[in-house]
Amino acid sequence: MDHSQLTRKQKQFFDYIVDYKHEYGIWPTYREIADKFDFKSPNSVTQNLQALLKKGYLTRSDNDEYELAESFEKHSLDEHGFSAGIPVRGLIAAGSLQEAVDANLGTITLDFLFPNLDRMYALRVSGSSMKDADIHDGDFVLLMDDDIKDGDIGAILYNGETSLKQIFYDQNGLRLKPANKEYEDIIIEPDVFEEVRILGKYVGHVNRTGIYNTTNPKKIH
Repeated sequence: MDHSQLTRKQKQFFDYIVDYKHEYGIWPTYREIADKFDFKSPNSVTQNLQALLKKGYLTRSDNDEYELAESFEKHSLDEHGFSAGIPVRGLIAAGSLQEAVDANLGTITLDFLFPNLDRMYALRVSGSSMKDADIHDGDFVLLMDDDIKDGDIGAILYNGETSLKQIFYDQNGLRLKPANKEYEDIIIEPDVFEEVRILGKYVGHVNRTGIYNTTNPKKIH
């Protein structure tokens, strides 16, 4: 496929996205892109993405998300071994010294780390209201279709808007507590015709430093 010539700024923008994705395996957030190029508005990010789309450097997925055109993809997840899992190469003593045992004991897969994988999905975090729970802007939170107890961290949908917070059940609705003192609690008291939907219970998150799995989310006081 022939690609239209990029301007100097468009090339810098595109190179940043490509390098970021190849290094971390994910796209940079709008905020990271805006900070990188000192954009004052997320609209500037959108305009550059649309320009790259029009010139054939990006495509749209079935989910209407931006993707690199196939000719610019340098590798797949399989080449990094992500889909195969983490190899278990033997045993290590955690008591007295013992003879080394070198053996192929299989792999640690996502199914092992998250036994209920079929009930899970991920959302990418935008914002810093949960930073004191170690959930940061750009992280991928792992959510499970499960009951949320009073004080659990979860994702809710209300009036077309979503939020990830610690959830408390009050008499007339919900209290959503952030994990950042710069943010205030959100009180939701829906009218009879309004619906509050629990999207999922937080069970872990993924970022550049690793995978964090927890069945007892950190409580915020």
